[in-house]
Amino acid sequence: MMFGRSVAIPRLQAFMGDNQINYKYSGLNLTAISWHPAVLELRDQLKAETGVEFNAVLLNLYRNGQDSMGWHSDDEPELGDNPVIASISLGAKRRFLFKNTDKSNPEKSELLLNSGSLLWMGRGVQQNWQHSLPKTKVCHKPRINLTFRRII
Repeated sequence: MMFGRSVAIPRLQAFMGDNQINYKYSGLNLTAISWHPAVLELRDQLKAETGVEFNAVLLNLYRNGQDSMGWHSDDEPELGDNPVIASISLGAKRRFLFKNTDKSNPEKSELLLNSGSLLWMGRGVQQNWQHSLPKTKVCHKPRINLTFRRII
């Protein structure tokens, strides 16, 4: 849902997790499918490295530079007060933008996410920042993004 109306999602997505976990965002109600063994292995590696127990992952396929994600925060109630999100990028390099939600501090940041990169959005990030993956005319290859989360 954007501005009170339903619009097509500008990417393809799947949702995996433990025991048919439900996740609601932007008017969607997703029920997790079972973990794919390769994705489960990534989740277990994240736990071994960070100690964080993720129980779900949103997988996004950006087919080319025309697939995108607008400004948002991952701050749905089922993520808790201070969610941690681990974002793994595979495939094409893409720009990833952050902007401060405090209008008196219009700070912005930009990252270039390469294939194999891990972006750690720790406690407080979702409360204080919005992020986006903008459209681009220079990217003609696909990108897969796995955003691991803890649904409560």
